[in-house]
Amino acid sequence: MKAAERQLKIRQIFESRDFIDSETLCRELAASESSVRRDLDILEQAGLLKRVYGGAIALQTAPNHSFDYALESGRMSEEKSRIARLTAGLIEDGQTVILDGGSTVAAVARELAAKSLHIVTNSLPIAESLESSRDIELTLTGGYFDPRLRVMLGPVCEQMLGAIHADTVIMGIGGITAQGFSNNNTLVVGSEQKMIAVASRVIIVTDRSKFGRDGMFSVAPLTAARTVVSDAALAPEFAALLRQSGVEVLLA
Repeated sequence: MKAAERQLKIRQIFESRDFIDSETLCRELAASESSVRRDLDILEQAGLLKRVYGGAIALQTAPNHSFDYALESGRMSEEKSRIARLTAGLIEDGQTVILDGGSTVAAVARELAAKSLHIVTNSLPIAESLESSRDIELTLTGGYFDPRLRVMLGPVCEQMLGAIHADTVIMGIGGITAQGFSNNNTLVVGSEQKMIAVASRVIIVTDRSKFGRDGMFSVAPLTAARTVVSDAALAPEFAALLRQSGVEVLLA
């Protein structure tokens, strides 16, 4: 396969994926690591992707795929399941827990279903997964419903969150860099900032693809989190970055 054909194939791959690792690219393209590295360099210079440790992330995503809950639910599902099991073990019965939207937090919710908790969430999928749990007291925030993200956002959501106190908030995130946690949707950022403000403990759950990725809007500095739970393939430099900020890092 010629270089131009490989680069076209890589662009097609990123139409349906936000992140892909170099090993997978080499296998799917039947190309050497050095060839793939050159292709990624060219596409990065064109502003189509960003090189990160172990692979690349998309900078231009097809409009119908951007921030889509259904698409995200199928991505890195094995890693998310491991992250969810580890995170659920950090939560004790009797706590009030805020669950943010997103597929990784939804996986955590399923692991929490057998515990005795008061759950507050703006996520419809999470509410649906917990509705039959006898020991879960469930509160929905209300607010504007985003049909792609499947969460409730906006002033009504933020007002409700501002009226409560929680022991813990479990949040997904759009990006993590040395500058802090970030996201690309202003309404999501507003609700996440309110969740952080009213919780005694902040747990961020995210797979490795969100590291090195800088969203458009800042959510909070790294020091806002007590714990970050990610998958075992997280690059050591990112784990070190968090620990230098006093954040506990757990890898599943």
